[in-house]
Amino acid sequence: MWSVDEHLADVLSGIAPLPPIELQLLDAQGCRLAEDVVSDVDLPPFDNSSMDGYAVRTADTARATGEYPSVLAVVGDIAAGAGELPKVGPGQAARIMTGAPLPPGAEAVAPVEWTDGGTGTGQAADAMSAAVADEEVRVLRPVGEGAHIRRRGSDLASGDRVLDAGTVLGPTQLGLLAAIGRGTVRVRPRPRVVVLSTGSELVQPGEPVGPGRISDSNSFTLTAAARDAGAIAYRVGGVPDDAAVLRSVLEDQLGRADLIVTSGGVSVGAYDVVKEVFESYGGMDFRRLRMQPGKPQGFGRIGAGAGVPLLALPGNPVSSYISFELFVRPVIRTMLGAPDVHRPVVPALCTADLRSPAGRRQFLRGRYADGRVTPVGGEGSHLVGALARANCLITVPEDTTAVPAGTTLDVVLLTD
Repeated sequence: MWSVDEHLADVLSGIAPLPPIELQLLDAQGCRLAEDVVSDVDLPPFDNSSMDGYAVRTADTARATGEYPSVLAVVGDIAAGAGELPKVGPGQAARIMTGAPLPPGAEAVAPVEWTDGGTGTGQAADAMSAAVADEEVRVLRPVGEGAHIRRRGSDLASGDRVLDAGTVLGPTQLGLLAAIGRGTVRVRPRPRVVVLSTGSELVQPGEPVGPGRISDSNSFTLTAAARDAGAIAYRVGGVPDDAAVLRSVLEDQLGRADLIVTSGGVSVGAYDVVKEVFESYGGMDFRRLRMQPGKPQGFGRIGAGAGVPLLALPGNPVSSYISFELFVRPVIRTMLGAPDVHRPVVPALCTADLRSPAGRRQFLRGRYADGRVTPVGGEGSHLVGALARANCLITVPEDTTAVPAGTTLDVVLLTD
C-alpha cells in the first residue's frame, strides 16, 4: 500500500500551472496575474476638484471673512468631463463640480459651503443649485493653495508597478486595471474541473428515493469544493454502473476539462465498472493507501495526447470529501499557480480520547478553536451530518493506535 505522502507526491509530480492566457477583465475575476502590471498613465490623469464649489486664485480670498467676503466674478461652469475650460484671472472664479478638471489660472477650490453659492444671500447650502445663474460669488473664508484639489498622479504615476504577478484579481484589482485603461489582462486561468458521481443507486436531489437508492450528494460536495479551491467546476449528474454510458459521458466531458474528478467505483466490488472503463484508456493506476477513510484511490490521465488528469475517489461521502481535500485541492491550486497549495496545518490539544487502526493515517472530523480540537461524530465514512459540522480534520499518525485526551495532534483547517 502507498502512504498518503507518496500518493500525493505522485499525483502532483505531473501537474503544472496552466499556461497564461489573455482575458477580458471580468472574465479574469478570481484568476492570478501571470505578470506584473505597470501603469502607463497617471491617476488622476489631470488636476481635478474634490468638491462642488468654485475654482479660485488664493490671493483673491486671502482676506475673506463672513462679514467682508471676497466678491468674485463667475466666468463659467465646469462639469465633470468638460473639454474647453474658462481661464480664471484676478478677481474671478469658475463654478466647478466634483471630478471636473481645474481650469487654468485657478489654484484652489472653495467648497460651496464656504460661499454664498452665487445667491447673494449669505452662506450657501451644502448642494449647488443648477438653477443659479450666478454672475458673482461671495467667498466667506480664505482658501489655501491646493485646497480641495486632487493632483495629477497623486494616486499612481505613469511607470508605477501597480499589481504584482500572482495577485488574485478581485473587484478592486479589476477596477484598478480598468482605471488605468487596461481592457484585457494576462493571467493563469482557473482550471475547468468536471465532477461526476458513479453508481446505479444514485438519484438526483428532489427525486423520489426508492428502495436501495440514495440521493447523489458527492457531486454537489465535490463541485462546491472545487469552486472553493478556485476552479470553474461543472457538475455531471450520477452516472449508472454501465461501462458504455460512463465511457460516453467521459468522451463528452473531455473537451472542456483540465481535470476530471469522479467518486465511486474504485473498490473491489463486483459491479465497479469505473476501473474497467478507466483502465481501458491506459495510464490509470488504482492503488490502496495507508489511510482511513479513503483507502482506495485512482489516478492517471485519459484522452488523446498528454491526456487529462483524472482523480478517482471513493464513493462514501466522507471518504470522497477527505480525499478531495488531501489530493484534488492541491492539484487545483497547483494548476492555478497558487503559492498556498495545501490547507494550513496547526497543532491542537485534543479534548477527547481517540483510537486509531495500526498502520493507517486516520483523519477524523473535528471542531477547532483557540488551540483546542474536539472530535465531531464517529469514524464512519457515511456520517455527512458530522462532516457538515466540522471545520478541521484531526490527523492521527500511522504508528499511533491510542490518543489520550490532552495529546497534541496536527489538524488540517478546512476554513480560511
